[in-house]
This record gives sequence, structure tokens and C-alpha cells, in this order.
Amino acid sequence: MTETEIKDIIQQQLPQLISNDPLIRDFILRTVSEYYAPKQETESKFDRILEELQRDREEQARKWDENNRRLDEFMHQQNLKWDENNRKWNETLEQIKKLDKKYDSTIGALGSRWGLYSEASFRNALKGILEDSFGVQVLNVNEFDDEGEVFGRPDQVEIDVIVKNGLLILCEIKSSIDKAGMYIFDRKVAFYEKRHQRKANRKMVICPMVDDRAKPVAQNLGIELYSYADSVELS
Repeated sequence: MTETEIKDIIQQQLPQLISNDPLIRDFILRTVSEYYAPKQETESKFDRILEELQRDREEQARKWDENNRRLDEFMHQQNLKWDENNRKWNETLEQIKKLDKKYDSTIGALGSRWGLYSEASFRNALKGILEDSFGVQVLNVNEFDDEGEVFGRPDQVEIDVIVKNGLLILCEIKSSIDKAGMYIFDRKVAFYEKRHQRKANRKMVICPMVDDRAKPVAQNLGIELYSYADSVELS
């Protein structure tokens, strides 16, 4: 009998022998146990693998939670620092704004005071020169406007008056003047003429700093404008 025939007989008869003969079945199991792990052992290994995977997942989850906690703490600290820096920056800006306002007010007050002093000095100098050298009378008239014709409400109205040989010149001496100031001066002239029942021969503004928009207003109102090195002729 050949080897092939023997294999065929085993394949045909072995299943029935294993099913019907316990001795044959035990023999077969003992013979193949060296090559195949028992079911219980296989299941045990599988369970261990699952347990290890579960432990790995839990460890990774723990590490992930820890990293998230540290990140949250870091972000919280950064936010606190950011808020503190913003607070300090805002405080610094407020201090700068207060100083800026203070300096603006101081400079504005100095500029206003300088303008008033300059006007008064120039007026006194003009009065001295004209009266001493040209026989001109220079008056600084300050009268109360009860009806508010000049400023739209009752207020003091100040205007410089130059008189020479019956010639009446109404003059405004300012450190600076704009468009509105030019209209105000024209209303001052009208107020003076109405109160004193006398028409001015000339209306004159003497000012070193004139807004460009005020110049055509002066021309339309017939106001003579002298600025910078312009010469004034009183004849």
C-alpha cells in the first residue's frame, strides 16, 4: 500500500474514529497539543492583550487630561498676565491723556495771556507813537451793549478809536483774527456809530496773524487790513 493510499484512508476514517473512539480522540489531542495552544490558554492570552490595550488607553487618557490641565493653567496664567499688562497700559494711557490735557490747557492759557499782553503792549506803543509824533488822539473805548447787538447778548464792547483833524478811524488791534472775528469787528463799528451818531471814515484791523478766510470778508465789509510789514498811512 502506498503512502498516498494510507493518507486517503486516514482522511476518510479519522473523523469517524475521533467521534466514536475516545482513546483515538485522546491520542490525537495529545499528539497535536504541541502544535496548537488549548482554547483556555488562547482565550487567556487574548484577555491579557485586551487588558494591556485597556491600560494603555487609560494611561494615554490620563496623560492627555494632565496635558490639558497644564495647558489650561498656562493659558489662565497668560490671560492673567495679559489682563494685568492691559490694565497697566490703560492706566499709562490715561496718565498720558491727563498730562496732555494739562499741557494743552497750560499752553493755551499761556498763549491766550501772551496774546492779551501782546495786544495791550502794541496798543500802548501805537498810542504813544501816534500821539507823541503825529498829533493823533488814540482812545480805547469800552462800552456796554445792552441790546446784544455785537455778540448776540448784552456784553462789554471794546474798540480802539483814532481821531485826527476830525477824521474818525475805528480800529481793532489783535494778535490773531479769523473770519468770525472780522464780522464781530464790523458789528462793533456799527454799534459805535449808532451810539455816538457819527460815521467812521475808515475801519481798520491791525493784526500779525490773519486767517486766509478772513481776508475776503474784510474786503467785502470795507475793512482795511494790515498784517506783518504792511505800512499804515493816517493821512
